[in-house]
Amino acid sequence: MNPSIVVPDDFPSVFTGSAAEARLRALGDVTVFTERGTEDEAELIRRVGAAHAVLNIRAYSKFTERVLAACPALRLISIWGTGTDNVDLAACSARNVVVASTPGVNAHAVAEHALALMLAATRAIPAMDAAVRGGQWPRRLLTQLEGKTLGLMGLGAIGSRVAALARPFGLRLLVSTWSPDNGRAAAVGARHVPLETLLRESDIVSLHMRLTAETNGILGRAELALMKPSSFLVNTARAGLVDRDALIDALQHERIAGAALDVFHQEPVGADDALLSLPNVVLTPHDAGMTAEVIDLGLRRAVENVARFLSRG
Repeated sequence: MNPSIVVPDDFPSVFTGSAAEARLRALGDVTVFTERGTEDEAELIRRVGAAHAVLNIRAYSKFTERVLAACPALRLISIWGTGTDNVDLAACSARNVVVASTPGVNAHAVAEHALALMLAATRAIPAMDAAVRGGQWPRRLLTQLEGKTLGLMGLGAIGSRVAALARPFGLRLLVSTWSPDNGRAAAVGARHVPLETLLRESDIVSLHMRLTAETNGILGRAELALMKPSSFLVNTARAGLVDRDALIDALQHERIAGAALDVFHQEPVGADDALLSLPNVVLTPHDAGMTAEVIDLGLRRAVENVARFLSRG
């Protein structure tokens, strides 16, 4: 009997018609859903159904204890991407459901996007572009990166690549990590410091940590208050690392100069979201890793994880 494999939410489509899809279909009976909908738990359960394996593409598909209980045949969740915060890992372990991901495949693309967001925010590029298109000529003082301090929260594959890209700009690098540093900061030309020191001294704080129970809300009101009024926050990691209300308050009252965000507590962002009305914020739609190279490699790796799991019998 062929294993049942489901891709529950391929919207917008990146998997359908790819070489990775052809490879996956050679492994079992594959169903691909091309309509959005798995942010709804009941719909996710309906789509997964009696599948033995899931190749999950969208981070808003939450594999909770209830989903796992309703899909007892499920034995593998293969994630396209690095983060596993949308999966209840403890529940998976208890039910013998294997969780696999594709760490590192998007590191260079996300690092480039983080640097682009730093430049867009510090140079006020989106705001000036809109003003010039509107008939204005808004010449103003801008922030130069050279000589400034960049604080990296997290030094995995993405954070390390950001460090490499940032050095030619003449930025001083500080690093704070959740796990022991073990010389990693020095290896990328940075100084490892406590988080409080990083926040006080950095002109730009860029987030590259995993979202876990321990790091959830790691930047709250007290932590944001440590940042300079002239500093910028860049987040290409996970929105949950930052207290949303505290960030909006800091931006509204200009306790920090600005923020550049690719991740949000609600995705897509609601039409009434306070972030949309803030002139000192640059927003992109969780798109940092969306390059042709990342999509191709990531999907192939996710399918390889399925193949490797099924080969074990």
